[in-house]
Amino acid sequence: MTQQLTFDWPIGVALGPEDFFVAPANAQAYAMLAAPDTWPDRKLVITGPAGSGKSHLARVAQAQLGGQIYDSRALPNTLPNAGEVVIVEDMELLPATSQEFMFHLHNHLRNTSGYLLMTAQTVPSRWPLTLPDLASRMQAATVTRIDDPDDGLLAALIMKLMADRQIMPPPALVNYLVPRVERSFAAAAEIVAALDCESLSSGRAINIKLAATLLDKAGNSGR
Repeated sequence: MTQQLTFDWPIGVALGPEDFFVAPANAQAYAMLAAPDTWPDRKLVITGPAGSGKSHLARVAQAQLGGQIYDSRALPNTLPNAGEVVIVEDMELLPATSQEFMFHLHNHLRNTSGYLLMTAQTVPSRWPLTLPDLASRMQAATVTRIDDPDDGLLAALIMKLMADRQIMPPPALVNYLVPRVERSFAAAAEIVAALDCESLSSGRAINIKLAATLLDKAGNSGR
């Protein structure tokens, strides 16, 4: 079959609060966002693997609490107003040159009754922090983890990933995939991306037959 030309269009990821699916894997983190006054020292770290919804939760928090979201690699040059909420994503990627500012930001928020929410794939003790004062303060933060998805969350994730790509799968396809892919956020993203790419390049419909072909190629016929 003739291969069709495909383009790497940006994916329209839905990150609104109404798009977030609460399941046992992320319920604790979601609940803690709704009660910031219970965060010890008004700071919280959300950890979880890539694709687990940390960025989505950050935007849920922003919708609920207000404040600004920053990538740890692109922090601002000035401190926020007193009492504000600051959300910093991917803390394990914080550059060494930004550690002193992060230390002052932490202290400023603490001294002005502000809130600090951070996301990372790993716990603070594993972040490559070289500034001892910052490391000690980060390691004192409360950590809530997003666990690997259960079947319900995995199904919802597959459906969301497909919707982000404007794919409308038959319900039977999701039911077929859930018990056959690894129970992880990365595996869900990989199979959806593979289905989309193969469908676009070959012109085949996204269905169980195509999914079975891709899973067989990957040697991924079951958990």
